[in-house]
Amino acid sequence: MRKLTIIGGGFAGLTAAITAAEAGTEVTLHEAHRTLGGRGRTADGPYRTNEGPHALYNGGPHWTWLEQRGLIPPLAVLPTAEALRFRVHRDGAVRRTPPLSLFRQARRSPEQAPVDLDFRTWVTGLAGESTARVAASYSGVALFHHDPGSLSARFVQERLHRAAALPPEAHYIRGGWGELIERMATRARELGVRIETSSRVDVLPLGGGPVIVATALPAAARLLDDPSLTWESGRTVLFDLALRTRKGDPFVVSDLDAPGWVERFTAQDPSLAPAGQQLVQAQLPIGPDASKADGVAHAERLLDLGFPGWREREVWRRESVSQGRTGAVDRPGTTWRDRPAVDRGDGVYLVGDQVAAPGVLSEVSFTSAVEAVSLALRADLVDRHHKHGLDLKRA
Repeated sequence: MRKLTIIGGGFAGLTAAITAAEAGTEVTLHEAHRTLGGRGRTADGPYRTNEGPHALYNGGPHWTWLEQRGLIPPLAVLPTAEALRFRVHRDGAVRRTPPLSLFRQARRSPEQAPVDLDFRTWVTGLAGESTARVAASYSGVALFHHDPGSLSARFVQERLHRAAALPPEAHYIRGGWGELIERMATRARELGVRIETSSRVDVLPLGGGPVIVATALPAAARLLDDPSLTWESGRTVLFDLALRTRKGDPFVVSDLDAPGWVERFTAQDPSLAPAGQQLVQAQLPIGPDASKADGVAHAERLLDLGFPGWREREVWRRESVSQGRTGAVDRPGTTWRDRPAVDRGDGVYLVGDQVAAPGVLSEVSFTSAVEAVSLALRADLVDRHHKHGLDLKRA
């Protein structure tokens, strides 16, 4: 493949760029924003926040691909004393340990879970209504959906199985996701990728080789003029908070009564906030009719229970709503194979966290990006063979 154009410089776009350039392709990447990263950007100081999840899971080819290329930045190590400050909110109170039934359910292999039945019904039949509620709520940390129990049992169980794995599969990048993005961008440039920032593409380029669209799904639908490019995603309130440090604050408060997660990220990475302060970030899924205020109120209830005196210690906060940008969620009867296809025809490929690729969170972006490049290379090879055959006939 001689030339490839990539539209979008987030995690998926950079994965595709590196993969294609390693195969000897001339790659040009366009990013509308002035910086690369998409949802993998880390804010400039003093509070190094990320837009959404921070974790990098080590249970699949995604991690191996990064590790083989030396792209995994230094990881933040959670001190044992902080790990012991993991808390759960259950039956209206903050507790030190989740119910054992949650771990029993999490240990079940995802292959045992049916695709065509919702998670709540499946777990209720196995372990009762209480376990179904607790397990669904806990899985919200990897789903960002207000009602995980209504989703496909197979889909939710895979995420629960990995989110509650021991030893943990989730790892945290010291300094935030931006450190990984910077390493990937450097690697891409070393391979000769031409990266154009502040370069918005409003019309699909045709005739100059294959094109990989690595934008959010709604933006891709507009660019490809294809309203069928839709898939359900979560809607969540992102709540960032800086507090003056107090000894004894929890590391995490996971809400088992309703999906919600509050985490003190400076417990493992003090560099994310100025000295004497701690950075707390929360993801609170909200339903289609709920408001940002509803999600913020949920966060504040958890903070009231888990972080004594937090209101008097507050030095900074930021609130936002993330809609349709939290990865694909699969309803009963659907799997990743039913999501919008990577190959759109005519040399156009679609990648991102809502398309037809397996994995958890950023792994979907990674898998779809590698698949898109593989398909483009294969199509180019077939095209060359075809042209070569015609040339022989003419000769």
